[in-house]
Amino acid sequence: MNTVEMKYGKEKISINLEGAKSVSILNERPMDEIKDLKKAFKKGITTEVINSKPLNEIINEDDKVTIVISDLTRFWQRQDLICEQLVNYLIGELKVKHENIVVVVALGSHRKQSEEELCKLASKSVYDKVKIVNHDCDADDLVNVGTTPSGTEVYVNPLVVGRKVIMITGTVHHIMAGFGGGRKSIIPGVAGRQTIRQNHIQSLSKTEKRSDPLVGARLLTHNPINEDMNEAAKFIDVAFGINIVVNSSSKHSKLICGDFHDAWLKSCKYVDDAYGLRIKKEADIVIASCGGYPKDINLYQSTKSLFNATRAVKKGGALILLAECSEGGGAPDFFNWIDPLKRGVLDEELRASFTIGGYIFYAACESISKCNVYMLSSIDPDMVKDMKITASSNIEDLLNKINCKNKDIYVIPYGGNVVPLLEED
Repeated sequence: MNTVEMKYGKEKISINLEGAKSVSILNERPMDEIKDLKKAFKKGITTEVINSKPLNEIINEDDKVTIVISDLTRFWQRQDLICEQLVNYLIGELKVKHENIVVVVALGSHRKQSEEELCKLASKSVYDKVKIVNHDCDADDLVNVGTTPSGTEVYVNPLVVGRKVIMITGTVHHIMAGFGGGRKSIIPGVAGRQTIRQNHIQSLSKTEKRSDPLVGARLLTHNPINEDMNEAAKFIDVAFGINIVVNSSSKHSKLICGDFHDAWLKSCKYVDDAYGLRIKKEADIVIASCGGYPKDINLYQSTKSLFNATRAVKKGGALILLAECSEGGGAPDFFNWIDPLKRGVLDEELRASFTIGGYIFYAACESISKCNVYMLSSIDPDMVKDMKITASSNIEDLLNKINCKNKDIYVIPYGGNVVPLLEED
């Protein structure tokens, strides 16, 4: 295989790998795709529930019901289609009054969604029937439901207290919590800002200037972020969980429903079986695409591909990341941390003023330190040089820097999806 074609922005780039010792393509395993969503949803909440009664034995017609869904940054899971099925079922079959149903968008500390966005997130049908609200992590009426063993004071939206709560979440690998979805809809989803900070700062080692080694994609056992989230979730009486898994085309592959924790754990295994790809050894060179626009719209969005791709390259090897970054570095909460990096105080300042975007920047710098990172990008090369990234808008320039001759190369067409797993680990 001399040439590979990969997505870059809204285009495709051909890359000549002539002379390489070996070229292996790393793709996720083929996944099922739901053909009849209504049928799959009905099975998921009735005959195929995990460690739970079916939904119709949990919700009564006089209950006040809160449905929690994710915000626009996670719209890839298309929870609007599931939310529509759920509300139709609650009102049409269980006879729950529409005025007793409220949909809460689990923003965490993200920006408020517009009315147009709320309609998109929950579906027009749901928007026209029931109340839809943004969570506000700085609201005055947040409820203190307890303190976790690690000391996180858990303040949550009052709409998830004293009501029947149904969580709709999407499960993916996650750089901090091991896997997204499930209990992440509580922290950070519907939690207070200080609660989020107290939980997320546990991603940093207590004894060294580095991330806690127990924090990372796939890691659940002893992961302090995950375990603290699980403890916080115990304070919320979640009646039912609906976990969405999608394929790389954002088509629904599986709905795993039932007990909030147990059904989510099963969805994690399903995700890992599909996207966790075992490799026998690390390669000399890894060439990874984010999957094109909008996955490579900025550097912040591109970091997931960076994290995954560096797992597959030898220490001191080379990574070429295809990330156009048409909007530059991304949100200020991410890229403004370049200044403390330049001053050599990134660790100290992040611990003093922890933010999620800041930690993603911090973790990106850690991943980059493993190998030589080159980025095919429209970003200004001077913007990323202090991160130890060599950027160019010309693929030939980058290929000339790494020399593919007699090298083992991995090609990852969808870097944000595939999580390479070294067999010896």
